[in-house]
Amino acid sequence: MNASDNSISITSLFADFKALTKSGLAISVVFSSVAGYLLGVSDDNPFRWITLVMLSIGGYCMVGASNVFNQIIEKDLDVLMDRTKNRPVPAGKVSVRNAFILGVVLTVAGIAILYSINPKTAMFGAISIFLYTSIYTPLKTITPLSVFVGAFPGAIPYMLGWVAATNNFGIEAGTLFLIQFFWQFPHFWSIGWFLFDDYKKGGFFMLPTGKKDKKTALQIILYTVWLTVASVLPVTGLTGELRLSYISAGLVLLLGVWMLVYAVKLYNKMDAPAAKRLMLVSVSYISLLQVIYILDKFIR
Repeated sequence: MNASDNSISITSLFADFKALTKSGLAISVVFSSVAGYLLGVSDDNPFRWITLVMLSIGGYCMVGASNVFNQIIEKDLDVLMDRTKNRPVPAGKVSVRNAFILGVVLTVAGIAILYSINPKTAMFGAISIFLYTSIYTPLKTITPLSVFVGAFPGAIPYMLGWVAATNNFGIEAGTLFLIQFFWQFPHFWSIGWFLFDDYKKGGFFMLPTGKKDKKTALQIILYTVWLTVASVLPVTGLTGELRLSYISAGLVLLLGVWMLVYAVKLYNKMDAPAAKRLMLVSVSYISLLQVIYILDKFIR
C-alpha cells in the first residue's frame, strides 16, 4: 500500500467517524454546553481553559456515542429511508461490531472526561446517553411521545455547561434546561413534518397526532410560546445567578416572536416548505439566544 492509499484510507475512516457520530449535530450540542459553561463562570467559579476543553471533548464523546448506538439500533430502518440509507452501518461500510466498539469507547471516554470535571457533570452526561439510546430511540417507532422523552436528553447539554462550571444543579441550570426542553418540540416537529414521508418509510412516529394536521401545527405554536416565556424568565430576577438585562430580554423576546411568526405560517400553509423554514429559523433561534445570553453576561 502506497502513501496515496494510506491517505485515502485515513480520509475514509475520518468520514465514517463523522457520519457515525453525526459531527454536525454533535458540534452544535457542544456549542450549547460551552454556552452554558460561560454563563456559569463567576468569581467563585473562575473560567478554566482545561475545563472548557474537557467539557467539549467529553460532550462530543457522549453525543457521538448516543448517535452511534442509535444508528446500530435503527440500521434496518435506516436502509428504508432516503436520508439515512447511506449512513456507514446500513450501507455496510462499517460493521455493527466495529460501530459498537466505537460507541463503547466513546461512552467510557466521555464519562471519564466529564467525571474529571466533576461527578455531577458525568452523571448528567450518562443520564443523557441512557435516555437517548435506551428509551427515546426504541420509542420512535411506537409512539409520538418519543419526542417528549427525547426532549430530556436533548435539553441536558445547555445546563450541563453550567453544572461543569459550578458543580451545582439549581434554579439556574434548571432554567437553561427548560429553555432547551421547550425548544425541542417546534424544532423536531418541523423536521418530522417536512420529512414526514421519509419517516413513514421507516415507521417512525414523530408528529404529536401522527399526522400533518392543524392540531400538530397548533401544538407547535403553543410550545413556541412556552419557549419564548421560558427564555425571558431570567429578567424577572427569579432564576438565581442567571440574569438577563431588559435590553437582552427584549432581543430574546423578538427572537421568540420571529420564530412564532414562522410557526403561525406553518399553521396557515400546512406544507413542507413552511415546516422546513421553521426548522431553519429554530436552529438560528437557539444559537442567537445563547449568544445574547453570553454577551449580556459579559457586557453589562
